[in-house]
Amino acid sequence: MNTPHRRRGAQGTPRVRDLPTRIDATGTRRETDELGAVEVPADRYWGAQTQRALIHFAIGDDRMPKAIYHAYGYVKKAAALVNGREERLAGWQADLIAHVADEVVSGALDDHFPLYVWQAGSGAQTNMNVNEVISNRAVQLVGGVLGSKDPVHPDDHVNLGQAGNDTFPTAMHIAAVRILHDPLLPQVSLLQEAIAAKSRAWYDVLKTGRTQVQDAVPLSVGQEWSGHAAQLSDALERLRATLPDLYQLAIGGTAVGTGLGAPEGFGPAVAREIATATGHPFKVASNPFAAQSGVDALVAASAGLRGLAVPLMKIANDIRWLASGPRCGIGELTLPGYAPGSSSMPGQVNPAQCEAMVMVCTQVLNADGAVAHAGTQGNFQLNTARPLVIRDFLHSARILADACEKLRTYCVEGIELNREQIDEYLARSLVLVTALSPEIGHDRAGEIARKAATEGTTLREAAIASGHIGAEDFDRIVDPRKMARLRHG
Repeated sequence: MNTPHRRRGAQGTPRVRDLPTRIDATGTRRETDELGAVEVPADRYWGAQTQRALIHFAIGDDRMPKAIYHAYGYVKKAAALVNGREERLAGWQADLIAHVADEVVSGALDDHFPLYVWQAGSGAQTNMNVNEVISNRAVQLVGGVLGSKDPVHPDDHVNLGQAGNDTFPTAMHIAAVRILHDPLLPQVSLLQEAIAAKSRAWYDVLKTGRTQVQDAVPLSVGQEWSGHAAQLSDALERLRATLPDLYQLAIGGTAVGTGLGAPEGFGPAVAREIATATGHPFKVASNPFAAQSGVDALVAASAGLRGLAVPLMKIANDIRWLASGPRCGIGELTLPGYAPGSSSMPGQVNPAQCEAMVMVCTQVLNADGAVAHAGTQGNFQLNTARPLVIRDFLHSARILADACEKLRTYCVEGIELNREQIDEYLARSLVLVTALSPEIGHDRAGEIARKAATEGTTLREAAIASGHIGAEDFDRIVDPRKMARLRHG
């Protein structure tokens, strides 16, 4: 966090040059922070604190998601504009920071955000990475000396009125909302619509039901798929219900939620700017202490992702088992073949998209456990597991969106029914005897089913041979369409 300054450029308003987002330099340059001097790559915009973090937190290969930096661009631009209006920054400084922040949002500066996920649990290093990059890029645009922090300082200007403790959770919520709105919710909706279309197309196709992986009374393929569509609709609604809490931002709370170092009304003003820029109804959190000490909104949203993964895995598994075969499995569905299935078995077509979805859902379910545990790490005034939370959330949302798109495009939309197999199973089903129970009793109906199974005859033949019911009554009662409660006509 920083102390407010009314710092203005001594030479007046500098000219902002039109320069590409790159530094044509080799070797290293000298950058400084409160601990002293550090050598950084000369062709990078980051400064001393980022360079130290690259050394001290070189843990694994997991990098902070670029979506966080893009979200940070909105935060820094909004803060600069508010500070400019309140004359805490010179107008040209505010505009220059906002201009560079737009470059951050666009991804033009992605190569200059190299930090690992496993850093301080507050995300402090990421906040300073953004501050340093914006500072040096701004300095470059006005012809200054990189590393001089003049005329745009990473702390005194870019971070004015802010702290990592309120900007990082703010960026987390922005990134989460953006990925939910695009691509996740649209891709799940498109998959749901594709499944619903199959349900309508196959409404009248009767088939054998299965409960506990055993034969059950009949239903239609359309009814079966309507269940898939409804599950996804319900999961979508539960996920959408988490958005209002994500719209609440921690900005303005600074270090511990009190807002020390930020002027009155700073948080709400910044939130309004972010809402305007993103098109989403962001607002300042109703309680800044809860917003900074907890990650409850993201824990709930992650649970929404888990709630989506559960039916997606069920649907993918149902499809792949119903498509098993083609001759020695269930074989009711025929999947489109977009690639050879085996390097050793010619002609094999595997349910690869379903398998990919199952793996994605497995990953999401387990990531949600990590997010939930991280949510418990709100020690006093700050949750200190934020990088883990947002990394896992963004990763889960992204792979779910991609998997839904691929499952729809390369599997669901091209699925066809094996009507011959479906009809054969239905004709051979012994569970159709259930319709006779109200007429001849449960025990007699069971006797007929056992007789058909033992003798290898059809249920109709066994029923007539039993003497418990005649052919005309059997045909009237054992009507799969009536049993499935399908509408006639």
